[in-house]
Amino acid sequence: MPADNIIVFCGTDEGACAEASSKKFNSLKPDNGDDFADEVIHGDATDSADANRICHEVVQALNTLPFFGGSKTVWLKGANFMGSDRTGDAEQSKLGVEALKACLEQGFDSTVTFILSATSIDKRRAFYKWLKENASIVEHNKLDTSKEGWEEQVALMVQKLSDPLGLVFERDALELFIMLAGEDTRQLNGELNKLDLYLGTERRTVVLSDIQKMVPLSRAGIVFEVGQALQKRDGARALELIDQQLERGESAIAILRASLIPTIRNLFMAKAAGEQTSLPSNNYNSFNAALDRLPDLEKAWLPQKKAGGVNAYPLFLASRFARNFTFPSLKQAMESCLNTDKSLVTTSLDHRMLLHRLVVELVSSPIPRRG
Repeated sequence: MPADNIIVFCGTDEGACAEASSKKFNSLKPDNGDDFADEVIHGDATDSADANRICHEVVQALNTLPFFGGSKTVWLKGANFMGSDRTGDAEQSKLGVEALKACLEQGFDSTVTFILSATSIDKRRAFYKWLKENASIVEHNKLDTSKEGWEEQVALMVQKLSDPLGLVFERDALELFIMLAGEDTRQLNGELNKLDLYLGTERRTVVLSDIQKMVPLSRAGIVFEVGQALQKRDGARALELIDQQLERGESAIAILRASLIPTIRNLFMAKAAGEQTSLPSNNYNSFNAALDRLPDLEKAWLPQKKAGGVNAYPLFLASRFARNFTFPSLKQAMESCLNTDKSLVTTSLDHRMLLHRLVVELVSSPIPRRG
């Protein structure tokens, strides 16, 4: 049975681990504010010898009771030498971790609590296996952005983190923020704090221009921006971004497959799904519920999550722009994507010209009549 006084925070989301372990440490501080009863030992080792020293410092702290009695908390904070890397694999590091394991196995006074937060712990080693059996382990892992639906989960994270700051995102701003800030909790918190300071006390609503001004444009952000320009039929902006990427050495086939094809495919599928039933584009939950009500055969061709069910979020993002295009024009654009892909791979035609032609074809297609 795991011990109540050994608590481990680990996982790939370094920011979430740091936040959770800090909250736990602060919650264990004595009511009388006796800071001498608590020890924080920083685990950011510069080399294996430093890692060994840190481990022995922790052992000494665990075996030293508070001078004035009462409870004590020892926090090994941000240990970076327990994974499988150059420092973690070094003999001095292993010896230090073994000494720490021996101390934990032997046991220490019940009034002492040990908190370990680590950027990585090699799960194949004896230390982790012992912790798994004898400690409370809390894992915080980054979302896998290679899996469908990750944007929806990050959107929920952003809402949770922005609520205490009183920040409210307009929809366009939230979509771009997700693509730029990514899935790392520390990165999200950092960018949200920048936006908080930038907006000041007068304004709490985050608009698209705030994100464009304050959040660095990453490769994923440029891919998203190209897609946004296409959806808005802003050909000039799409071509400008594509040319920038080509000048930076990005391949045309990568631009096509990462941005143009997914954008056009999602527009096409959102348009096709909207032909079968009324899909509200202003609320994700209502949109998802409307998709769920479709007969299985009518939604089987829509993009699916690996865990099952329609991957609705990309379709939701595309749904409000799909009304800017006719169904035949999007069907033709899908065929043009296939032809452009083949031409980029099998011919010596100018790559820039091929991408430009595809963009111009889409943005100059007929606009549906309203009403």
